[in-house]
Amino acid sequence: MSTLPQKESRMTTACPGSDSIQGLPGNKGDGLERECSRKPDQKPLKFYGVGDPTAMFCSSSPYLSSRGSIIKWFWDSAEEGYRTYHMDEYDEDKNPSGIINLGTSENKLCFDLLSRRLSQSDMLQVEPSLLQYPDWRGHLFLREEVARFLSFYCRSPAPLKPENVVVLNGSASLFSALAMVLCEAAEAFLIPAPYYGAITQHVYLYGNVRLVYVYLDSEVTGLETRPFQLTVEKLEMALQGANSEGVKVKGLILINPQNPLGDIYSPAELQEYLEFAKRHELHVMVDEVYMLSVFEESVGYRSVLSLERLPDPQRTHVVWATSKDFGISGLRFGTLYTENQDVATAVTSLCRYHGLSGLTQYQMAQLLRDRDWINQVYLPENHARLKAAHTYVSEDLRALGIPFVSRGAGFFIWVDLRKYLPEATFEEEVRLWRRFLENKVLLSFGKAFECKEPGWFRLVFSDKTHRLRLGMQRVRQVLEGQPQVAEDAPPRQNQEP
Repeated sequence: MSTLPQKESRMTTACPGSDSIQGLPGNKGDGLERECSRKPDQKPLKFYGVGDPTAMFCSSSPYLSSRGSIIKWFWDSAEEGYRTYHMDEYDEDKNPSGIINLGTSENKLCFDLLSRRLSQSDMLQVEPSLLQYPDWRGHLFLREEVARFLSFYCRSPAPLKPENVVVLNGSASLFSALAMVLCEAAEAFLIPAPYYGAITQHVYLYGNVRLVYVYLDSEVTGLETRPFQLTVEKLEMALQGANSEGVKVKGLILINPQNPLGDIYSPAELQEYLEFAKRHELHVMVDEVYMLSVFEESVGYRSVLSLERLPDPQRTHVVWATSKDFGISGLRFGTLYTENQDVATAVTSLCRYHGLSGLTQYQMAQLLRDRDWINQVYLPENHARLKAAHTYVSEDLRALGIPFVSRGAGFFIWVDLRKYLPEATFEEEVRLWRRFLENKVLLSFGKAFECKEPGWFRLVFSDKTHRLRLGMQRVRQVLEGQPQVAEDAPPRQNQEP
């Protein structure tokens, strides 16, 4: 994930609070409770930022165009941890001292179930039509299956239609395509931050589209609030701020369940966000790639497609993929559902470059139509394994006295390691991240998600027990050797990198 600079507003109505943070057990997971106690001399949090992905670009290649040089720079600057991991991957037999990856959000818990299902004879069909050019939207048999699948699992009030389905090779391609067809160059999407940082590249590399960050903070200011809570007021302030800087905002990106927070928007909240977008004629892209990875029954997740009435259906576009919910990120399958046929057709035109093979489309249709296996075998076992892994890591964190945010969805816990930073800076955050990497465990640091408070890390728990146990041992070794900021120390200020 990338760590990118941005322009930042210095206006604020938010209070960063003090460092007294406690984990709160409850049926919604562990939250954070903080008193709003900012003093007059404390630096206020920014409430929005306009992304400027190439502000620090300083190298070019004589062999590449200016665009090519920027694309290369993105790779060079954003993938250090991932590249290091791949050069020294942990293997129980071949490389037991290698790096444990608790940074990449993949579900590695159900390979046994998936390998058995994908190896069955009904997955191995080969016929001429599967080896020839398809309808670029995707084979009709697959789009029909996707429509039935989403109708059932999103609990749509009416059956969804195959003509509103477009199939691409993953959600990254979907965001890239939507940025191209919805925005002019240098226009922008609003996105609540912290957010999955790779979206920056998805919308920028082809489309030259920027992001306007709607900054959320860990403050809990009342009984009806929660850490990193998105409100319409924050959306309005960010939109007004971007407009004041001459940035044209064309849409809003929502991730539900949220990455990296694991947060879930209620139907009422979704309705409010959609009404906000309608007032300002903004497109809304709703990324629901973790919708079947909600392992706490009490959470009560609802898809945006379950709402009785979409305020602006022509500007509401839903993204889903099998990479997370089915743990098959290597198969590269993603789908767009939109009632806007102009958008669907424009995205279809780009499917020529982002399509799936006919054989993969056939396998995906077979997988999605096997409702018995999904409901009776895969989902119950997947949820049980996710819950057990989450319990193991969360209990380890509690034993270490580390606060965290988690609401029972996704593959990760948002961990508060601010007390381990000598100073509340992003430089210190990266130093701590490097100490983890040197101790052979990869995490993701908060700045990669555009978190405004240094010291937050995303820790992925959806891995096998032996790797998870060893990874947490290595995390513990780093933290036990790291001095902590005294609890009675003066409140630290959030500082820019």
